[in-house]
Amino acid sequence: MEIKEVKFIKGITGTDPILKSKRPQFAFIGRSNVGKSSLINKLLGQKNLVKTSAQPGKTKEINFFLVNKKIYFVDLPGYGFAKMSQKQREKMRKMILWYFISGEPKINKVILIIDVKAGLKEFDREMMAVLQEYAPKYNYDFLIAVNKIDKLSQKKLYQNLKIIKQELKEEKKIIPVSAKTGRGVPKLLETIFAK
Repeated sequence: MEIKEVKFIKGITGTDPILKSKRPQFAFIGRSNVGKSSLINKLLGQKNLVKTSAQPGKTKEINFFLVNKKIYFVDLPGYGFAKMSQKQREKMRKMILWYFISGEPKINKVILIIDVKAGLKEFDREMMAVLQEYAPKYNYDFLIAVNKIDKLSQKKLYQNLKIIKQELKEEKKIIPVSAKTGRGVPKLLETIFAK
C-alpha cells in the first residue's frame, strides 16, 4: 500500500466511538525508549507526525492516525518508563491491556516493537503472552519488529536476533528494522499490509 495521506484523529484513554469504526486498526506497542514513534513516522513517510521525544514515556493516550482515509495506525503508550510513579505505570499498563483484551477495538494487526540491543524484557514477554492468547480469540494477527539494528555490529546483531527468535518461537513474524536508517522498513510495511 502506498501511503498518500495521514492525519491525526484523536487520543483516547478508554471506551470511545472510534473503536466501533469499521476501519481496521494496526496497533503499535513497545516499551518506552524502543523507538516506537520514530518507527511509525518512518513507516508513514512523515518526520514529526507522531511526536518523538528525548524523554521517553510521552505518549499517555491511545492515539489514532487515519491513513489513506481507510485504516488507522494506533500508537499505544510506551510502557515501563522509570520516571513514572508506580500508580501511573499501573494505570498505563491496564489501559494497554484493555485495548488488546476487551474485544472493543477492531484490531487487524498488532506490531510489537522490541529493542534489539536491550533484548526481551518483562513487558515484552507479558505482551507476547497476551497476544498469543487473545489474537486468536479476537481474530487479529501480530508481528514483531526488532528495532535499532543499526546500533549493532553484524555479529552482535545475528547473536541478539537468534536469542530473541529462540525465546519467542515466532520466527516468521520477526522483522529486523531500523527507524533511523530505514533498513527493513519496506519489508515491515509489506508484512503489515499482507492479508
